[in-house]
Amino acid sequence: MKDYYKIHEISKLYGIGVDSLRYYERLGVIRPGRDVNGYRLYSLKDMYKLNIIRDLRSLGFSMKQIKEYLDGQNVAKTRELLMQEQTLIRQQQEELAQKEEVLKRSLLKLENAAGIQPGEYRIKQLPARNCVQLNQHITRDEEMDFAIKRLQRKYEKEIQVFGNHSIGAFLSMEDIQNGRTNVYNSVFFILEKETQEWEFQLPAGAYLSCYYRGEYEQNGRCIRSLLRYAREKELRLDGNPFEIYEVDNRYTVQPEEFLTEIQVKICE
Repeated sequence: MKDYYKIHEISKLYGIGVDSLRYYERLGVIRPGRDVNGYRLYSLKDMYKLNIIRDLRSLGFSMKQIKEYLDGQNVAKTRELLMQEQTLIRQQQEELAQKEEVLKRSLLKLENAAGIQPGEYRIKQLPARNCVQLNQHITRDEEMDFAIKRLQRKYEKEIQVFGNHSIGAFLSMEDIQNGRTNVYNSVFFILEKETQEWEFQLPAGAYLSCYYRGEYEQNGRCIRSLLRYAREKELRLDGNPFEIYEVDNRYTVQPEEFLTEIQVKICE
């Protein structure tokens, strides 16, 4: 084994760019020597430091933190650093567990959606659902996407992952009664946690529900059919119907794969 290595040898050996090695030198983290021609020569001591730098950088430590550690490396500092590493690893594990939970829920949602029969009417008993809302008259799909993004930006703390929350929209009954479909008065997110900040609540109770697949232009016909069913069954409805997007452009760009639920509350 050689005692000294040139910069390109070190770069290849460690997978560290030449510019990064020069940056470490400017910070004073490593101090390579020079040969008679002025070329950098990295010693075994430099190599052990590069091992530490690589490992700590992979855990998210800044170069400032790494330099402070290497400048006064001792058992106490090493113990403190190892404890910091342990905390970081636990945080990463928690983040991965949360991401895995989101994936599980999204997969379960798609599996359940595949078994739903559109056009069937059901009465669901649902708990209170806390929501955040953006009031806006929406007449095009592009406006809907923009409104959803605006709402997500407004509540970034509560809505960190799109796929982790149900998205809904209140339909404009006036437009539907006048023969205009796919028109909305507001868009909302149903929050997953009771502790999150919310603006309004879909109250607990019985809801008349049906699903449709495909383009949203169907919603006028579907809602008129749902209201007709309610009259036939002598159900008194409370408020305007709204849509919940079970499968939308978060999951597919094929409109025929969209799955939308229409809900409207039934008077107790």
